[in-house]
Amino acid sequence: MSSNLLYLSRKDVETAGSAMPEIIAALEHMFREKAAGRVEMPPKPTIHPRPGTFINAMPASIAAIEAAGVKWVSSYPMNRSRGLPLISGLLILNDVATGLPITVMDCGWITAKRTGAATAVAAKFLARPESEVAGVLGCGVQGRGNIEALACVLPLKRVYTYDTDSRSSESFAEDVRRRFGLEALPVEKPELAVKGCDVVVTAGPITTVPHATIKAGWLAAGAFASLVDYDSYWERAALHEVDKFCTDDIPQFEHHRSLGSLRDVPAVYAEVGELVAGIKPGRESREERTMTCNLGMALDDIAVAPIIYGRAIEKGLGIRLPL
Repeated sequence: MSSNLLYLSRKDVETAGSAMPEIIAALEHMFREKAAGRVEMPPKPTIHPRPGTFINAMPASIAAIEAAGVKWVSSYPMNRSRGLPLISGLLILNDVATGLPITVMDCGWITAKRTGAATAVAAKFLARPESEVAGVLGCGVQGRGNIEALACVLPLKRVYTYDTDSRSSESFAEDVRRRFGLEALPVEKPELAVKGCDVVVTAGPITTVPHATIKAGWLAAGAFASLVDYDSYWERAALHEVDKFCTDDIPQFEHHRSLGSLRDVPAVYAEVGELVAGIKPGRESREERTMTCNLGMALDDIAVAPIIYGRAIEKGLGIRLPL
């Protein structure tokens, strides 16, 4: 019996595509399954080949959609100066009936989209529904994905952009104006992308020791923040001003804490899946400061990859490779 797998390049994955609302819906369904205990995902093991870098192995399975696989993904912040992507890697899906791999695909596009979608799912339950003003600190791929997704679930009108590289902030603002039709203003000081904003996204490089740029008193009452870069951007006192601190997966959160990350952060109020499933209430008042520190789950990727694989088959994309 011969078998083969479908190799999908980054271009193939982008061409196969999936609209952001579909990705948000896929993640919301996954979070509901997670809350019901119908998924499997061990905490992701991590290696650090160079200082300030990491490579993660991220396996997961979702019984409801018969999906199982693993993502092997790296983060190399110094790649920006080399003209290379900060995030890169591959994703493998397996046939759940036979265990055979059926596809290997570039994971960059999926990682960007599903990370933004996870923020959007959390925002549906933690942000004020009338939120119009967002601030983004860290103007790379993840920041763009977050704004794209948030614009699908909130009536955003204005985005403030900040990056330590002012050129990145300016190009990000231009991209937001062009792609999403929102007012976008690059700012020179980080506090201008936090104070007065309804939503704040920090999406810079993940650092072992937080640089604590965001200070206490900056996050407005009633605001929602998404920590895409874990706690890297936040002063401890600023974190402890939050009324509800959530995450996507508590076991993974505690695993990172055991390794020395996420020190002196607020107690976790709920997993995002508990909010989606109605096990715990999300926002309960206009004045609450809410926050999610989504660590990035393999379940996110395994929820989206079958959609891409199916579209690639329909469109005749990719290269068949023998096993």
